[in-house]
Amino acid sequence: MKVLLTGANGYIGRRLKKKLLQDASIELKIFVRNKKSLTQEVLDSCEVIEGDTLNKESLRAALKSVDVAYYLIHSLQNANYKELDKLSAQNFIQIATECGVKRVIYLGGLGVKNSQTSEHLLSRIETGEVLSSSASVQTICIRAGVIIGSGSASFEIIRNLVEKLPLMLTPKWVNTYAQPIAVADVLHYLLGALTLEYDKNLIVDIGSKKMPYKEMMMQTAEALGLKRYLIPIPLLSITLSSHWLNLFTPVPFQIARVLVEGLKSEVVIQNENAAIYFPHITPMDYISAVQQAILEIEKKQVISRWSDADGQSWDKRHLNEISDAIFVDRKERDISDYDKHELFEVVCAIGGANGWFAYDFLWEIRGRFDKAIGGAGINRGRRDERALRVGESLDFWRVADVVEDERLLLYAQMKLPGDGWLEFKIEENRLIQSAYFFPKGLLGRIYWYALIPLHYLVFTNMIESILDKCKKRSDSTKADAKRV
Repeated sequence: MKVLLTGANGYIGRRLKKKLLQDASIELKIFVRNKKSLTQEVLDSCEVIEGDTLNKESLRAALKSVDVAYYLIHSLQNANYKELDKLSAQNFIQIATECGVKRVIYLGGLGVKNSQTSEHLLSRIETGEVLSSSASVQTICIRAGVIIGSGSASFEIIRNLVEKLPLMLTPKWVNTYAQPIAVADVLHYLLGALTLEYDKNLIVDIGSKKMPYKEMMMQTAEALGLKRYLIPIPLLSITLSSHWLNLFTPVPFQIARVLVEGLKSEVVIQNENAAIYFPHITPMDYISAVQQAILEIEKKQVISRWSDADGQSWDKRHLNEISDAIFVDRKERDISDYDKHELFEVVCAIGGANGWFAYDFLWEIRGRFDKAIGGAGINRGRRDERALRVGESLDFWRVADVVEDERLLLYAQMKLPGDGWLEFKIEENRLIQSAYFFPKGLLGRIYWYALIPLHYLVFTNMIESILDKCKKRSDSTKADAKRV
């Protein structure tokens, strides 16, 4: 069976890709904006087509000879996501019909269309309707509500609130009912839909026990071994709630607002098709899903995160725009006496809990300010303490390029009056650290010049600290070898 996977770098897509690659009966094709976002192992294991769903020619190349296609695309990070989602789905089903695709599997959201339905949920429902509009392509819509798993947006919000706030003033939306589901169970349904013996369009609503959000928060506290208290405050508006989430969780204001608007609507199962067509799947209970997510975090086995999906901010276009940068702050050091592989490992450990080598408190202040004005903020952290891959978030940066032992390129996602990059390159016996900035108008130029003193302190100490950390690491390794 030839299967196409779209959204392969998203939260669900990365996990589903891993499962599909393990199935020898599947010939997998992957559709991504940038091949460099995939590991060499994936590139060697399947056919990869570059493009996006707004480009019909790249879609034709991707859907050619495909039997089943997974549609895991969502434009939530974009301000006009509703229009983009609709156009994307229209293009996809049109080309799928032309190419003779037999089945499309779509992961949508629980809910019904009414006057209370949020724009985000409405977009998910309408995307499913568009994908189901072909007379010759069968569409199976797997609809989930709150997905619980390490790195999921829903779980990160709930976990951060519970961990950071012993006493929570909660808006009335905590009484809204939902049916959460473990990410592992979502994958079971998606994989089961691949071989389901059914030939008509089908909507399958999935979820575990129905419960209000406040019960999810209390059960999360129980799983974490914490005692928490909730005090309902009915006057908290959507905007205030969004700022609250923006302040205490890694989710930026724009996404927080979209999610909070959705909390006014119940996201509960509307049909029994999960039990009818997938009787072998029994969703795990909420507290078990939380415990499994926590275990993955503790064992550093987080496969994907909600913030990995924003391809618009790190795709190939940004790899070429550095040459257009007007301002450059470059530091170079001789590394003749350093192990280059070890040095590159130190560079790639930047950010997250590891810090930024120098003046961490300044990075923290910048992150808090960025959060306050609706940016990504520094508390997104990093998925793994040591490894980096193209496309994933790193505090308020996005990894734009990684070349082993040669180059790390970060693209700035903090609120800036322009575009910024931070690059580390190893060339022969030189470590070259460069900060690039392309200003937008006069404000961008004022911003750069105003920060020159801070840049001098931060970036000079950064490269010195990298070398110092590498030397200490090397000395420690030698000392351990002597003791052995």
